[in-house]
Amino acid sequence: MVNIAVLGYGTVGSGVVEVMGTNQESINQKAGTEINIKYVLDLKDFPGDPVQDKIVHDIDVILQDDSVGVVVEVMGGIEPAYTFVKKALEAGKSVVTSNKALVAKHGAELLKIAREANLNFLFEASVGGGIPIIRPLNLSLTSDEIVEISGILNGTTNYILTKMDKEGLAFDAVLKDAQEKGYAERNPEADVEGYDSCRKIAILSSLAYGNQVDFEDIHCEGITKISEMDFKYASALGKSIKLIGRSTQENGKVSAIVAPYMIDASHVFYAVNDVINGINIKGNMVGDLTFVGAGAGKRPTASAVVTDVVDCAKNPGVNIMGGWNPEKLELVPFEEMEAVFYVRVKGSVEEKLRDVENALGKVASVVTLDGVSEEFAVVTAPLKEGFFEKKSRTLDRVINSIRIW
Repeated sequence: MVNIAVLGYGTVGSGVVEVMGTNQESINQKAGTEINIKYVLDLKDFPGDPVQDKIVHDIDVILQDDSVGVVVEVMGGIEPAYTFVKKALEAGKSVVTSNKALVAKHGAELLKIAREANLNFLFEASVGGGIPIIRPLNLSLTSDEIVEISGILNGTTNYILTKMDKEGLAFDAVLKDAQEKGYAERNPEADVEGYDSCRKIAILSSLAYGNQVDFEDIHCEGITKISEMDFKYASALGKSIKLIGRSTQENGKVSAIVAPYMIDASHVFYAVNDVINGINIKGNMVGDLTFVGAGAGKRPTASAVVTDVVDCAKNPGVNIMGGWNPEKLELVPFEEMEAVFYVRVKGSVEEKLRDVENALGKVASVVTLDGVSEEFAVVTAPLKEGFFEKKSRTLDRVINSIRIW
């Protein structure tokens, strides 16, 4: 028997208990042993809930119980999660977590502690919810050099952009709808400003390229500036708009960004809509592999957590996670990265196109909309990010700009 302790009885924690209860027989069969939830740590009590018999309020009860082999951290946030996880590893217990903030900040350190103690620190659910992506990177693609990772990594923003695209709605209206449906938090900043996606692409990049990628070093843009008019121009170009986290490796140099992109129907993410996530891994041998599925939610995330628990139970005393080195990976400076831009400009083509070309160089195409005379858009040639940022500031009538993939 393997006893586990669940830290936190919120959405994911209750999901873990539900998954274990519903699929107990098949989970035990796959693990080769019985997996038993012995403790659930939470600040609150849950009278009337069967879990109440397992509730404890003191982490030391769990840390000092040698019969607990695996600790499941689903509290979220950095503290006290980091302290609890580190102490659990130091107490000889493997740890499973869904906490992307914890993994992005302290993943390399916690992996090192686990590796040196022949324990496991597993975090499949920290990226992509129920989509298996950490395990393939760690186990299935070890013969490949990863040259690119890209993904729609946040279901909230994908839902908002899909509704704006398909129904012509404004950002604020769709955000309110997403909050009412439970897809967006009351404070949606982490989602709509791209910070959630940024942490996730940092984790994937750290695993893929072997050294620590700090999410703070990744250029990050959200979706709050995108309007329904931008979608009209995108439609005229045969494209849609998605928030994408992307990192690439070329000649040993890694660049990374999170930003909205216009993509056309040939792109692998074009049909990834609503709250669904999509992740594409490109290896130098295997080529492109795409994973699509539920990127969040109680049951999908809990399913990924329990899968990690099963791996811990199947491998007692054996470290199965590769991991990344704590040494920081220096990214290509954002200013040196290159992109093609859609630029929306206030004024008529006759009035402003020359100004645009004087600032940005000859444009690849000009886009106008029927019945709209007071603005237009252009598609640029490939430009360095630093050049575009500097020169676009000289154009006093730019309404918005979005990269084109």
